[in-house]
Amino acid sequence: MPTEPETLSLFDVAKRAVEICDPPGTDAALGDFLVQFEDDDEPITAVESVEERVAIASEGVDADVGDPAVQMAGAVILYLARRRDEIDDDPDHVLRLAARAEYKGEPPEFIRDWLVDRGVKL
Repeated sequence: MPTEPETLSLFDVAKRAVEICDPPGTDAALGDFLVQFEDDDEPITAVESVEERVAIASEGVDADVGDPAVQMAGAVILYLARRRDEIDDDPDHVLRLAARAEYKGEPPEFIRDWLVDRGVKL
């Protein structure tokens, strides 16, 4: 029985983050966000700076940091990079914990509104 979470690539984690933030797969900005990770097949544990990689990808599609879905997809990637064992957990659970971790329990209003619209309770 394995004692460590499955080794996932940065792309695997980014794909899951986008699926969590956009279940129907219709958000064009998140599609563009995911494309930026399509060649990132190295294990996420080997990526020198996941934070920097996510920031670059986020800025590429959301330069003014105004799209809550893109911002939360980035937060989910960062959360799942540390908590790979939660990759298949309930999306609302992952969103709630990622928002708490990313924003130290106090997400900005536009993120709170987006989470509330999705039915996620902080």
